[in-house]
Amino acid sequence: MPSTSPEHPHLSVVVPVFNEAENVEPLIHRISEALDGLDYEIVYVDDGSTDDTTQQLHALSHPALRVVELRKNYGQSPAMMAGIDHARGTYIATLDGDGQNDPADLPAMLELAERQGWDLVAGERVNRQDNVLLRKIPSRMANFIIRNAVNVHLRDYGCALRVMRADLAKDLGLYGELHRFLPVLAALEGARITQVPVQHRPREHGKSKYGLGRTFKVIPDLLFMLFWKKYLQKPMHLFGISGLLLLLFGLGINVYLAVLKIMGQDIWGKPLLILGLLLVLGGIQLITIGIVVEIQMRTYYESQQKRPYQVRRVTQVAREKLIQSKT
Repeated sequence: MPSTSPEHPHLSVVVPVFNEAENVEPLIHRISEALDGLDYEIVYVDDGSTDDTTQQLHALSHPALRVVELRKNYGQSPAMMAGIDHARGTYIATLDGDGQNDPADLPAMLELAERQGWDLVAGERVNRQDNVLLRKIPSRMANFIIRNAVNVHLRDYGCALRVMRADLAKDLGLYGELHRFLPVLAALEGARITQVPVQHRPREHGKSKYGLGRTFKVIPDLLFMLFWKKYLQKPMHLFGISGLLLLLFGLGINVYLAVLKIMGQDIWGKPLLILGLLLVLGGIQLITIGIVVEIQMRTYYESQQKRPYQVRRVTQVAREKLIQSKT
């Protein structure tokens, strides 16, 4: 039986599910066996399932189980965020509800986070039990693109098995399809991240919700993450510089055409004239967008009393040295 503290468990295990009725009971039993003797809770998020997932969850009389039911199917990222919001543990673990993540890896990941002070311990599926063409190859392509674009060097971004500090997890905004970028979002908050090999089990029941379509979604999400990582606090560096370059090129073309016109040449109808006008207009638009986004960025921080930095700790060095000298 679990050792649970009703209000403040040490570990919250968040499991978002959609139509996983056959996997509910086996996975909860495996979580219970893996965490036996620990102070934990299990937070299942039913993401608008249309099968018997909800009934299966309510049929289980597990003392550590809490069920969060969403009104409809919102997707994995909002479901995961709902689970994190309702989690009460000091540490939060996430895993998929299809039974392929092995809860037996959680105690070692939790111990690593506590002993070495990691803010996030991510899993790496070293022996994936998935289809090569539909799952493994697209996943490796996505991992390669993300790793080289955002400069957060993990080998497996798609593994849902993670353990992180609750204060970090609750500050992450998992909108849209950003759950696959959770380590990147954590890195933006200044988190200390490590990755460890974990087991991966074959799916025993149900059908996979993943496919090639999700790989294509990585690209627009990645573009957003690049902006969020590099230009959130300085949007004018992106829009302003790009707009200024276009404006200068456009003005250069127009000055050249003006000289030709003065020399008596006919410039009307030249494609170069149209290009010059488009570059000038595009440059002005980009600079204007940069100014608007700069204002919105300041509103984002100041309206919520946020700061564009994160403090890990503050130490009064002289006082610590004095205490050490007395001991």
